[in-house]
Amino acid sequence: MQHPRSDFAFGKPLRLLNAAQYKAVFDDAPVRAAQPQFLILSRPNGLDHPRLGLVIAKKHVRNATDRNCIKRIARETFRLQQQRLFPLDAVVLARPGAAELDKDELAKIFNKLWRKLDQRARNPQSQNNAAAGGRNSGRQRKNPRHRGGKPQQSGGVR
Repeated sequence: MQHPRSDFAFGKPLRLLNAAQYKAVFDDAPVRAAQPQFLILSRPNGLDHPRLGLVIAKKHVRNATDRNCIKRIARETFRLQQQRLFPLDAVVLARPGAAELDKDELAKIFNKLWRKLDQRARNPQSQNNAAAGGRNSGRQRKNPRHRGGKPQQSGGVR
């Protein structure tokens, strides 16, 4: 019998393998970690180990070797930290600008994101408080259809 967390391997039990598993994360991802170049969406999986899925779109990272490098480093940093991570299903999404990072910067960013994700998964209240105190907390627009700029004229000739 294989024990997925007994070593630092990255076998099938540690991967999201089908569309249904990815969809479950995309539909309900209460735990998130973000950087300007990457977003990690995750949800508790009910297993005794974390699982990883990668979505590195050609739209954001044009060069195949850059996409492969990003995936390789994401898997490697995940593999090395899997023993410490909360049991989550996590999906890594690349954003524009990810291709400009070198290997050391990628490793540093992913290590930071895994730590942030683990911390938020173990203490979900801290993420809710951070989300509540976001950019627009405490502010309400007077007219939700009006986003600023010139006031809209009512009536009159067009």
